[in-house]
Amino acid sequence: MKKILLTGAAGFIGSKTAETLVQQGYAVVGIDNLNDYYDVRLKKYRLTQLKKLPHFTFLKGDIENNRFLATLFRIHRFDAVINLAARAGVRYSMENPFVYMTTNALGTLNLLDMCRRHAVKKFVLASTSSLYAGQKMPFSETLAVNTPISPYAASKKAAESMCYSYHYLYGIDVTILRYFTVYGPAGRPDMSIFRFIKWIDEGKPIELFGDGSQSRDFTYVDDIARGTVAALKKTSFAVINLGGNRPYALSEAISFIEQNLGKKVRQKRLPFHIADIKATWADIRQAKKLLGWKPSVPLAEGIRRTVQWYRDNKTWLADIQL
Repeated sequence: MKKILLTGAAGFIGSKTAETLVQQGYAVVGIDNLNDYYDVRLKKYRLTQLKKLPHFTFLKGDIENNRFLATLFRIHRFDAVINLAARAGVRYSMENPFVYMTTNALGTLNLLDMCRRHAVKKFVLASTSSLYAGQKMPFSETLAVNTPISPYAASKKAAESMCYSYHYLYGIDVTILRYFTVYGPAGRPDMSIFRFIKWIDEGKPIELFGDGSQSRDFTYVDDIARGTVAALKKTSFAVINLGGNRPYALSEAISFIEQNLGKKVRQKRLPFHIADIKATWADIRQAKKLLGWKPSVPLAEGIRRTVQWYRDNKTWLADIQL
C-alpha cells in the first residue's frame, strides 16, 4: 500500500482528496495546522468524517515548521507528497501578504527539500487559475503567467517556480494543478457559493461585487479530488488545469441556488474588486491527455448537492461566521 503525505488535510479540497485517496487504496498521513483564517469548526467537522476512514492518520502540524517536517519524514517513508496546504483568498492576501509568501512559497520549498533529502520522487502542488489574470480564454497551460495581480497569485507563482527548480536539479517528478473555482459541500465560508446559500436562506442580502455578469469556470470538489489523485501518475514535469470546462455567469449560479432553496435573492451591490478576475475558463485538454480526467458534475447538480448538504447541517452552520 503506497503512503501519501497530504498537507492541508482538514481543508475543503484536502479532506475530499483524503477520502478519494483512501477509496483508491492509498494510506494517507494528513497534516494541517488548523489555522483560523475561517471558522475552525468546519475543519473539525471534516476531520471527524476523515477519522472514520481506514488507513488515514492525522497529525496537527505546519509546513512552515521544518523541525516538524524533518521528524515526519524520518518516521514515515512516503511514496509521494500532495501539497494542498495554502493560504487562500485573493482579497485577504492584500491585507496580509506576508503569511501568503511564508505558507505558499516557503512552505512548498520546505516540502520539496524534504522530498530531496528523503528520496521522495513524486510531488503534486495545488495552484490556481488566478495566475491567468488578463490572458486570452480559454486559459491554456502554455500561457505566460508573469503578471499576477494579487499577492495570493504571486505566492503560487513562486511555489510553481520552485517546483520546476527542484524537478530540474534533483529529478523530482512534479505535477502542478491549477484549480478553477472549486465549490461543493463543506466548502470554505469565504467563497461565494457557500456565502450565497447561507445569505439567501437566511433572507439576508448577498454581497455582490460588480453586476453579476462576471463568469467563473466552477468545478465541483469531487471532480477536483479525483483529478488530484490522478495527478500522482508519472508526468516528469507538468502543469495541468482542472476546471469545469464551461464558464457560468455569477448570476446563473445565484439562480440555481434560488431554485434549490425556493427563495429569492436580495442583492447588495459593491464595486468590482481590483484583484478579482472578471472571467475564467479552463482549457482542459492537457488534463484529458495526461490524466484521462474530465469533470463529471455540472453546476446545476453540484449546487443541488451543496444546498442539500447545507440543509442537512443547517443547525450548526447557523453560527458559522462569513
